[in-house]
Amino acid sequence: MVVIRGLPEVMSGITFKAMAERTAKSERSVLEDCQERLEYRFRDADLLRAALTHASGADSRLTSNERLEFLGDAVLGLIVCERLYEKFPEFLEGDLTKIKSEVVSRRTCAQVSRRLGLDDFLVLGKGLSQGPVVPASVLADVFESLVAAIYLDGGLDAARQFVLRYMGPEIERVVEGAHGGNYKSLLQQVAQREFGTTPTYQLLDEKGPDHSKCFKVAAVIGRNSYAPAWGRNKKEAEQKAALNALCQINGEPAPYPGD
Repeated sequence: MVVIRGLPEVMSGITFKAMAERTAKSERSVLEDCQERLEYRFRDADLLRAALTHASGADSRLTSNERLEFLGDAVLGLIVCERLYEKFPEFLEGDLTKIKSEVVSRRTCAQVSRRLGLDDFLVLGKGLSQGPVVPASVLADVFESLVAAIYLDGGLDAARQFVLRYMGPEIERVVEGAHGGNYKSLLQQVAQREFGTTPTYQLLDEKGPDHSKCFKVAAVIGRNSYAPAWGRNKKEAEQKAALNALCQINGEPAPYPGD
């Protein structure tokens, strides 16, 4: 069974023809509502329909949003990289890469989708549609799929306008945390938003004479301890440990060694 989350259940006791007409009318209404939510009007509504169709609710994987997701990932990365390159000429390649990875992460895409309420419009299989919450992975996929659908429908300028409308604030948030190496502040925001708690820092080791000590520190969020880092003082070690934690949360290798 395929379910559009934004559609009401069809009443029993009506003919198949009437049911089909009611479902088609309701689907058009859902697509209209979705376009208003996105602030974008599609020339080709089939692209929007495909972008909203998860593999579990599609006739086949080729008619799901998986191919659009593939394209959308590349378009999203291009637009974010372009904006970072133009807006922050003083940032080195490594800084740009770290910021881009956080901005286009699946976690961020899922958060944007949830804020937009895209779970109201998804076409899902019965198993997914009956769950109380749409999985974050599905929400991330639909955002990337919509980026691709808008790109195919209206071109790169339309896709850029859409992406920056919703990802622009995310870029500013990440840059604000990364600029000046204030990774502890950024990690605190991420920890409170994603885990509902505040990170702590654990001193694991120290070495060297009193006038020139080095400190080994690890960031801890709840029960999770992340890769430690060495610093010339505790403050530096904590900042490096915070960046290690941010990278690991994003599924990236820790940049600072702990040995």
